[in-house]
Amino acid sequence: MRFRSNNCVAIHLRSLAKAERFYGDVLGFKLRSKTKDQLEFDTGVLHLYVNRSSKAQPPVPSFSVKSIAKAKRLLKAAGCRVVKDFGSAIYVRDPFGIVFDVIED
Repeated sequence: MRFRSNNCVAIHLRSLAKAERFYGDVLGFKLRSKTKDQLEFDTGVLHLYVNRSSKAQPPVPSFSVKSIAKAKRLLKAAGCRVVKDFGSAIYVRDPFGIVFDVIED
C-alpha cells in the first residue's frame, strides 16, 4: 500500500461567507467551486477546501491511495481511528492525534 500526498488541504470554519471574503478578497485566491457546505480555492500549488463546521479546526493534509478499503484496514490495524467516512474518502486520526484525509484516486 502506497500513500502519496496530493495538492489538497482542508480547513473547517463556521462561516463560509467570512472565509470567502478573506481567502478570495484579501488573499486573492481564485474560487473554483462553491456549495452550501464547502468552498474550493486555487491557491497556486495547493487547492484549499474550506468546509462548514460547528467549530474551527486545524488544517487537514490530504493523501491519495489506489484502494480506500485497503488503506482503511491498514490504518485501523496501525492504531488509527476513522473519524469520518465518505465512501471513497476518509478522515483519520492517527495514533498521535493528527487528523488527515485519505482519498481514493
